[in-house]
Amino acid sequence: MLKTLLERRSIRKYKEKEVEKEKMNQILAVGKVAPSGKNKKPWELMPIKDNKILKKLSMVKPKGGLFLAEAPICIAIIGNEEISDTWVEDCSIVSTFIQLEACNQGLGSCWVQIKNRFTKDDEDAEILTKEILEIPSNKRVLCIIALGYSDEEKLAYKEADIL
Repeated sequence: MLKTLLERRSIRKYKEKEVEKEKMNQILAVGKVAPSGKNKKPWELMPIKDNKILKKLSMVKPKGGLFLAEAPICIAIIGNEEISDTWVEDCSIVSTFIQLEACNQGLGSCWVQIKNRFTKDDEDAEILTKEILEIPSNKRVLCIIALGYSDEEKLAYKEADIL
């Protein structure tokens, strides 16, 4: 596990290569078994492959999310605060599990924060994201995780970095 933790880096450039269905299924399965408060699992995982939608999402946070337009696939992490008051923490755990499994599968990933963030026009990024993805008003969007084969090289952390 430490090897995966050391290798996982935020990747913002992706090759034009589709992520295999088997890898996505494994990543989603790992997310679905993540722990949550009282095992309520107040999340939904929404894979997004449509280029037009990804381009729209990339403009929600142009300072930190432009690369979403180039990612082969992303996963919106949606929480339901009606199910659990710890939805933010629970969705954060799911997001971390997803990124670690993506690394384990040989993929790069990067978290784009949506909750409590704003567009270049100072609009609420979460509201705009919910409109684009047609997410009901009673649900929340914590983040979007971009996934794909890395088209940039970042060195792994060394064990000496953490000691």
